[in-house]
Amino acid sequence: MTHNLPPRNLLGDESSPYLRQHATNPVHWRPWGTPALEEAAASDKPILLSIGYSACHWCHVMAHESFENESIAGVMNALFVNVKVDREERPDIDQLYMNALHAMGEQGGWPLTMFLDPQGRPFWGGTYFPPTSRYGRPGFPDLLKAISHAWKTEREKIQANGAAMQDHLAGLSAAPRNSALPPRNAARDFATRLLPLHDPENGGIRGAPKFPNAPITEAWLRLANGSADSQAGRAFLRTIDRISAGGIYDHIGGGLSRYSVDGEWLVPHFEKMLYDNAHYLRALVWADRLDSRETFRQRIEETIAWAAREMRVEGGAFASSLDADSEGEEGKFYVWSAEEIRALLGTQANRFIHRYGISDAGNFEGRNIPNLLRAEPLSPQEEAEYSQMRAVLLVARSGRIRPGRDDKVLADWNGYFIRALAEAAFAYKRGDWLSLARDAYRFISESMCVEGRLAHSWLDGVAVRPAMATDYASMGAAALTLFETTGEASFIDQAIAWQAVLDADYQDGAGGYFLTSKEAQGLIARPRCDVDEANPSGSSQILENLVRLAALSGRTEFLEAAWSLTANLQGSLGEQRFGIAGYHNALHTLQHQRHVHIQARDRDAAESFLDCLRRQADPALTFEVSEPNRAMLFMGAQIAGAANGNRAVLCTQETCSAPMTSPEELAAALKETAA
Repeated sequence: MTHNLPPRNLLGDESSPYLRQHATNPVHWRPWGTPALEEAAASDKPILLSIGYSACHWCHVMAHESFENESIAGVMNALFVNVKVDREERPDIDQLYMNALHAMGEQGGWPLTMFLDPQGRPFWGGTYFPPTSRYGRPGFPDLLKAISHAWKTEREKIQANGAAMQDHLAGLSAAPRNSALPPRNAARDFATRLLPLHDPENGGIRGAPKFPNAPITEAWLRLANGSADSQAGRAFLRTIDRISAGGIYDHIGGGLSRYSVDGEWLVPHFEKMLYDNAHYLRALVWADRLDSRETFRQRIEETIAWAAREMRVEGGAFASSLDADSEGEEGKFYVWSAEEIRALLGTQANRFIHRYGISDAGNFEGRNIPNLLRAEPLSPQEEAEYSQMRAVLLVARSGRIRPGRDDKVLADWNGYFIRALAEAAFAYKRGDWLSLARDAYRFISESMCVEGRLAHSWLDGVAVRPAMATDYASMGAAALTLFETTGEASFIDQAIAWQAVLDADYQDGAGGYFLTSKEAQGLIARPRCDVDEANPSGSSQILENLVRLAALSGRTEFLEAAWSLTANLQGSLGEQRFGIAGYHNALHTLQHQRHVHIQARDRDAAESFLDCLRRQADPALTFEVSEPNRAMLFMGAQIAGAANGNRAVLCTQETCSAPMTSPEELAAALKETAA
């Protein structure tokens, strides 16, 4: 019988590194699943659900304070069936119960601490709780006893609340009752409304903490319309410039941290997530196209070098994250004393100390986070000298005890980084970066794909299935970018196949999509994927893919599906104020897409036209290269191929241009049609 599960921790055989971190806790943790629910029902205990992730600082704090404490663990074991979930491995569970916490009027965050009845219905929750009362929060043992007492004495009320919450979550999952098409300039109007939120001094959204909100930053780029001098262009560039100068960026080893706790990007929580760096890399490429700066190109080089050096796993894919903590201290691996720098750099130390904001007092708990927030631009020769100094510090830092790395391979996060690598490889003609993208793509599409169905997570040969809609969307976007970059038809064929899986297994019947497959089990509601989190929403990624597929394949059914999804999202998100930048960015692609079709003898012959596209800061632009004699289809209209010579045709939704035989003509047409 399930209720005879051994009274011990059962996380030791799990694939998730985060769950394994808790395998030695005295808490009798169970993984999520039917056995845990059945155990709760058989023992008449509520479930304590704890959700976190490997790189989460406050997750580690709560683990050290409470889950490793024998006394507190004893209370947990006596009163609850305790379930641990890795939010990165199971974003569906995380989204479901985070939505429940928000419905309770609480602010979200991790660790997420939820109390469920044996049916999995939530009735109370919060985030971090200290071991004793402080920070205005009750002590965790006192809270546990209060919840258990309520479970025993107020059962009917709790069950009623749980049923009401389940109904609420089911309502969030329902297809919208009404659908509508947005106005022509809805995306640009939305981005304009975001401009007053911009911090003109520090970039990003005003206030603290500061997150590098990729969908909002992209909305400003799209609104800039290719102009660095517009208000939106300045907002976009200021954001990327200040992030690139702040301590949120690792100036010694490369790579971006999750967010900064202050208002000027100085002090991060030091975890590094693959997805943040993917979005940052794409933004850097756009920023350099919009306003060419050596700093942007340097950060592109450094970020890719960091990922190749520290995040690549066997087989060529990329790990999920690096921890914030090492040796039990947040940021210890990354910070410096002035004395250390003097000892390492000798006579050059004072220059470095002045430029990178180092002091004897420190800027973080008595030590220093290197940053360039007060630094002036350098000449190429000066930058080369500082590069050598940074290399010395990087070698010295490599001897420290490293933060833990979460080695699980997530299909969606890898898709983001593959797309970013492919875009950078195209922009700078870097075959080595394209090889990195190809290797990671090959791993996901071969090692994590069985009979056309992706896994969401993979580690040591163990895959977590079924995949999320975001996995198919992200990898589909990566495939389309690789098709543009290489011209290899197999990539677009794969993108079409993955879209077919989304349509078969994830649709809501009204043109929209769920986050989870119809094969998913054990959830009290089926969450959707309409709202942005740290990443653009799954639905927004699917919408953009459909528009790109229509242009690159010539198949109008993808455009029809895009408009159907738009109507669905407009109906479900019409009253939403936050988390909808991703949708409006995809809508901008739908409403303002431009497509360049280049016909040339071979890829080399097309280079002069491709060089034009390498300077376009327009995420809504798609392109393809074909041989001269092939007819072109765009949105159902056929354009005959040319028998001889190289030419380019620029198409918008309304019309296609006459053939252009020089890159200068193409550049002028692109400037004229910018929207």
